[in-house]
Amino acid sequence: MDHARNVGIAIDFSPSSKNALLWAIQNLVRSGDSVIILIVLPKGSDVGSPHLKTLWFESGSPLIPFLEFKDPKTQNGYGVATDSQFISLLDNLNLHHDVIIHAKICWGDPKEKLCEAASNIPLQSLVMGSRGQGTLKRTILGSVSNHVVNHATCAVTVVK
Repeated sequence: MDHARNVGIAIDFSPSSKNALLWAIQNLVRSGDSVIILIVLPKGSDVGSPHLKTLWFESGSPLIPFLEFKDPKTQNGYGVATDSQFISLLDNLNLHHDVIIHAKICWGDPKEKLCEAASNIPLQSLVMGSRGQGTLKRTILGSVSNHVVNHATCAVTVVK
């Protein structure tokens, strides 16, 4: 018998994270899974409701049910600027599959916050996009996907 899994999908609203979301929907997510959308915002990012960031700065937000998260007021309250394509894809997943969708918003370094989420939730799998940075930029800044692949406590799939 299949058991429900916690499947994380890292989203930064870039084309590569859209590809990761599409890949996860088409190839990984199955009936009964919990899908956790992970969004990491920069430490200094503007939050519509400053008390939320203060309250959840270290651990990130609690898991936010998708029906609540897709409300623009909730997104604004957490300082998330999403786009309708992502919400539409998640709406479709929510309506046509037997899955539970939550969002978790964190502030800080994506490398660290994605690894923390993988461990703390805990996730059985994490899907993320690859930005395809050049060698110099990747060497100086470090690759988020490379760090997560090597340090997360779950299986990680990187989608181009």
